[in-house]
Amino acid sequence: MILGIDTSLGTSVAIIDDDGVIRAQADSTDPLGHAEVVGTLLQQVCAEVPESDELTCVAAGMGPGLFTGLRIGIAAARAFALGRGIPVVSVVSHDAIALETLLHDALTQTTDATRFAVVTDARRREDAYSVYDGLDDDGLPVRVTGPALAPRDEIDEVLAGLGARRHDARTASAAMLALVAARARAAGREIGPRDALYLRSPDVAVPSAPKRVAS
Repeated sequence: MILGIDTSLGTSVAIIDDDGVIRAQADSTDPLGHAEVVGTLLQQVCAEVPESDELTCVAAGMGPGLFTGLRIGIAAARAFALGRGIPVVSVVSHDAIALETLLHDALTQTTDATRFAVVTDARRREDAYSVYDGLDDDGLPVRVTGPALAPRDEIDEVLAGLGARRHDARTASAAMLALVAARARAAGREIGPRDALYLRSPDVAVPSAPKRVAS
């Protein structure tokens, strides 16, 4: 089984089997209360699965997302994995949203253009986007470009230039995150970054050299 934790948008925690069957899932849509709910959601999903069923790894959503939210989810994933002695699999959160979109399109036989863009709110009048073009032979979303930032009033023009239809997302499913991780592990691939995907520089600045004080 695989535990997924994502805090790139709200907070989502899930446990799935390797074949994608969801054993337990709990979510909070609060975009700010990650620290307050992630522990409770972890307890909730773990309580729904028999102790005899062992977890094999933890999938951590690496963003893109806001600084505070991402680091809480990543820290929770790493701490849980360390306590259980199991590995962490890093996954781009947009990849999980893309996989869910592609599976939904396949089930509903959607006839829209294959290439599409996952778009999420990056605040400060900017959107984060990643462009995808179907699934590869391992069942993983093919990311053509991104994650990247674009001004909100220019995002449609940017996507039109990339030939991608727009898919706005307000949540990221930890179950889909875990499924991406399961498919990557089965293929022997490392698909996510080791560090969180912060798409803009931090507000803090490196302090300048101290002023010399004349005697």
